[in-house]
Parts: sequence; C-alpha cells; structure tokens
Amino acid sequence: MTQRYSIGIDLGTTNCVVAYSDLQQDQPNVALLKLTQFIAPQQTESRESLPSFLYIPSDAEAESGAFDLPDHASYPTVNGSYARDISAEQPDRTIVAAKSWLCHGGVDRHSAILPWGGADDVAKFSPVTASRLLLRQMVDAWNSQFPDAPLGDQLVTLTVPASFDMAARELTREAALGAGLPKDFILLEEPVAAVYHWMEKTGDSWRKSAKEGDHLLVCDVGGGTTDLTLVRVESEQGQLVLRRLAVGNHLLVGGDNMDLALAHFVTARFAEKGVKLNPWQSISLWHSCRRAKESLLAPGGRETETISVLGRGSRLIGGTVSVEVTRDEVQHLLVDGFFPQCDRDSQPLRDQITGLQELGLPFEPDTAITRHVAAFVTLNHVQSEHKLSLLLNGGVFKSSALRDRLQSVVGSWTQGPLELLGGPEDLDYAVARGAAHYGWAKLRGGVRVRGGTARSYYIGIETSGLAVPGMPRPLQAVCVVPFGMEEGSHADVPGREVGLVVGRPAKFRFFSSAVRKDDKVGSTLRFWDEEELMETAPMELSLDVSEAPEEGFVPVRFQSRITELGMLELWCKSSRNDEAWKLEFNVRENSEAAGT
Repeated sequence: MTQRYSIGIDLGTTNCVVAYSDLQQDQPNVALLKLTQFIAPQQTESRESLPSFLYIPSDAEAESGAFDLPDHASYPTVNGSYARDISAEQPDRTIVAAKSWLCHGGVDRHSAILPWGGADDVAKFSPVTASRLLLRQMVDAWNSQFPDAPLGDQLVTLTVPASFDMAARELTREAALGAGLPKDFILLEEPVAAVYHWMEKTGDSWRKSAKEGDHLLVCDVGGGTTDLTLVRVESEQGQLVLRRLAVGNHLLVGGDNMDLALAHFVTARFAEKGVKLNPWQSISLWHSCRRAKESLLAPGGRETETISVLGRGSRLIGGTVSVEVTRDEVQHLLVDGFFPQCDRDSQPLRDQITGLQELGLPFEPDTAITRHVAAFVTLNHVQSEHKLSLLLNGGVFKSSALRDRLQSVVGSWTQGPLELLGGPEDLDYAVARGAAHYGWAKLRGGVRVRGGTARSYYIGIETSGLAVPGMPRPLQAVCVVPFGMEEGSHADVPGREVGLVVGRPAKFRFFSSAVRKDDKVGSTLRFWDEEELMETAPMELSLDVSEAPEEGFVPVRFQSRITELGMLELWCKSSRNDEAWKLEFNVRENSEAAGT
C-alpha cells in the first residue's frame, strides 16, 4: 500500500505528541493529531498532547466503566491528563517518567517495577510495557481518525533522546512494534528533529545568513533528560548543508530534577511548621511541586502558589498540609540552581548529592546544566571566534527566565552575538513536527541533516593467556562501529578470530563513546578512561549449529551493520562456511555482572 502520510511521534518523558504531513502535497504542511484522553471519570477531551502519566485504577474503578475510551480498545491504565492531575493524590498508583527508566541499565526493564515504590496491592508494569501503552493510545487515536490510512501502513518516525544507547533504542523499538507501529518505522534523535522543525519554519532562508563553519548548538532540556547536539554548516558541491558533529552523554537531569529541587525547598518549609513528611507524602509533594512550577514559570503565570500534601497516618496531621511559594522564590531557586553563571572552561561537579534517591532513577550528580553545556562545547573544540547559534527545545524553556539565563551564559563564551533560534511557542510540539517534516523530506526530497551514528561502539574481548586465580583476564575493546557510520552500510571487523563455545550463551561486554571520533573499525583499545567509554547492556547469543565441531567452539569474525532505520546489528560470521548469528542485547542483566 502506498504511504499517504509522514507521521512524527514524540514519546516524551512528560508529554507525547503526534504530528503528520500529507505526502501527496508539494509542501510539508505539518498538522497535529488530537489525542482523546480522560480529564475526569467519564469525561474525555481531545488535546494536542498526551501527558506521559499512567494511572492504575482500582478494581472498582476499572469495573465501573468510568475509564472506557470510546472507539478505543480497553487499557489497563488511564493515560494522559487525568493521570497527571491525580498523581499528587495517588502517587503509588501513577507511573511517571517511564521513558527515563528505559535507559536505566541497573534494573530489568522488562520487569513489572512501576510505579517505583508502589504499594503491594497495586498492579505494576515494566518500563517497556508502560511505553507501549502510551504509544498504543496514540496509534488507536490515529486509526480512529484516519480509518482509511492505518498508522501501520504509513511512514512513521519515532523520536528518542540522542543520548539513548543502542540497548535503550532496542527497547523503544520493541515497545513501538508491540503498540502497532510499522516494522520499518524510523528512530530519529530528538535534537535533530528540533532542527528539522526549525528548517520547516524557516524554509531555505537559513542559507542566506549562514556560512561554512558556523555552528548550531541544540540544547534540549525535557522532563527527564538534557540532550546536547552540535551541528555545523558545511559546503558540498557549492551548496550549504548541515552535519551533526557530536552529541552529549546521557544526562538524567531535566524538569523532574527541578520538581525535586522545589520539593526539597518546600520540605524545609513544612519542617518549620513541625511537619515531617513520610515517603508517600514526599512523592506526593514531588507531583504537587511539578504543577506549582509549571504555573509559576509560565508566561503570565501566578505570583504565588499553594503547595499541599494530604495528611496520612494516625501520627500525622489528619487533613491537608500546605505552604505558599512565590514566583520570585521559584525562579531564583531554579535559575541559579540549574543555570548558574559559569565560564566556558567549567566542568560538572562530581561530588554533588542529589535528593529523593528513593525515586529510583540515577539522576546526574551535578544539576548545573550550564556546566554540562560548557564541558560539551569545550570537548568538541567550539572556539570563541566561531559563529554560534543556540536552538532551545524542551518545556522548561517556556520560562523566559531560564531561556534568558542560558542565552546569557553561552553568549558570554562567544566573541560575536549569540543568535537564539526558534521561540517559546515551538517547545511543546517541535520534536513531533520536526519528525513529520523529516519523513516528508526523506521521501519527497529536501535538506537533510547528515551525520550517521552519533557514537562509536565497541565489543569487549578477553585477552588470551594464562589464567591467574582471582583475577579476570585483561579486557580489550574492539571498535565495531566508528563514529558517523552511515545508515544502510556494513563493515567487516578486521582482527583475529574469536572462538564461540557451542552449547552455552556467548556473552560480550559492550561499550559506546561519544568522544572517540577517530577510531576505525577494528581499532583495539587496551586502556581507556572511564569517561571515554560508557558501558551498556551486554550482548549475547547461543549458537545453534547442526553439528558441534570437535573443538567445541566455532571460529567467527564480527560484522557490523547499521540498518536503513538507524539500528545496530552485530553479526558473528563463521570462518568456515556461510553461517552467521546475530548478537542480541541482554537488557535483563546488569552490564557490570556480565562476563565475556
């Protein structure tokens, strides 16, 4: 069937958005899909975003039919606005930040662990399942509005953080296929999608003001992560093109951390009143602070907000406890705490302590986003004389105070004026709109952001030699995918053969690097700094051969492939015949516990 629409899906930590463009039109006229959701029991509304919150109803609520969406299949959770609004009252029944859990290698992301810390009598879901349920509701919304053009038959682009490792991308892909996305859907990095939205708005006019060597810094601060991407203007055959040069490491700092910071501030206010919050109330307070932050930082927002927490337990206040915070207090707390003034040679602090760790996510120790940006700019050799433009993305930048501070700090590092691209009106929908525009440009022709893979990837192989009791053999990291490897290409990894034992899983530790851009396929690292290579989920396979060789193992060589959809495939090819076996990520096993 001919694809009629290019569909862009933003599976956000805080909000989900679906945008689309008609591929039969000569221009990419992007529109937003209305997403039906509950705003109260038995009351629905169609909105342009679906909050990424999942409320788990009680048995009585589920049986009442109060949360049955019309024209949709039944869901085990209530997703969207109602779930977000009730989260402060029912924190142990509400799943938040499922997307952040997808990249948390310290847990089994297929296990039913969410809501984290939820009561024993509340049903739980895995991060993969929670993501699938959100995506499924968006798929159902599309299919109900476009019954003659099912989403599974369209050109679909789903966005992910640029900092997602390959294991997190595989888990996202698994959730997406389970929700009904087509098998050939594309994964696109969120900061790059924001660039495509900027190009959608400006058309070809950016070429008039840009020149070769100019840099574009994309700073995407969402609900769960901070994503940094650097794009450079280059010239090819007399035409200016855009090439992505670098992406930052995974930074689990964003709007959620701001809510936590405000929660700590308010906790001290409660303590002054003699109120000590229990763990349930602390999580409830976190949700209440999110709503207060959004209200106080919004353009034309309120000057004061009352933050309340329900009393709970016989030894606590029986009713609601409340404190007031002002707009100035919150702005000062968040602007100076997350966007402090710093020099371009600043580095993130490593001895900071994050609060409310009982929420379970490994938040970044230093929440100063400006220091992370400074380290990223320095690492990628952006000189002060380079013309630098700043493209902001993410809901936190709706606050003019946060936008102005980041622009001021980054602007102090450049010799010329810093141009701020885009506007606050784009922040909620830029990623989904950019993804839809990308699909249109891919099929119909248009400016593309070049770049290939955003990282280099390495397989860990133990060295041969005598075994020393109590000491593992030294590990070497062999580059299997170099930085910038293009989609649709493959590479045979040179080097010695590896013997895979028949009859039990062969396991390999797996690494990535955003900084080692000069390594070639087959480059072997014997020593490296912890900050150079980041370990992700291990890879493994079990050999299925018709006849086991006498030696008990099969000699193989590695071949890496980057598919047209941007996914990594790593194959073990037999040195004796045409057999080949694909390695799979073992996301159920903590990478630190994996052997080789």
